[in-house]
Amino acid sequence: MESQEAAKSRSSKPKKPKFRVVSSGRCGASYYGDPQMTASGERFDPSAMTAAHKTLPLGSKVRVTNPANGEAVTVRINDRGPYIGGRCLDLSRAAFAAIGNVSSGVMKGKYQVLAR
Repeated sequence: MESQEAAKSRSSKPKKPKFRVVSSGRCGASYYGDPQMTASGERFDPSAMTAAHKTLPLGSKVRVTNPANGEAVTVRINDRGPYIGGRCLDLSRAAFAAIGNVSSGVMKGKYQVLAR
């Protein structure tokens, strides 16, 4: 039988917020790593889980999946771009590395725009 302390500590753990998918698609995803100011006004951090998109509202959460290996990462949109045909996301170096091989530079990805 479980002690009261164990039950209390398990029930007091913070719950992850639940998100629902509001739109999805497929496109090319690349990464960038040059220090710069982002469209949101924050300094770009290549180790943060962030991305650029041309039209999604800044602050949007997007789950990006690499169909080649099934790995996924959730990023926050904080910049605008990419401006190369066939690509819809520029991931930070850390986000790209979490789901793909950085030396490839580009991947075909699936994305899901998330909302609470």
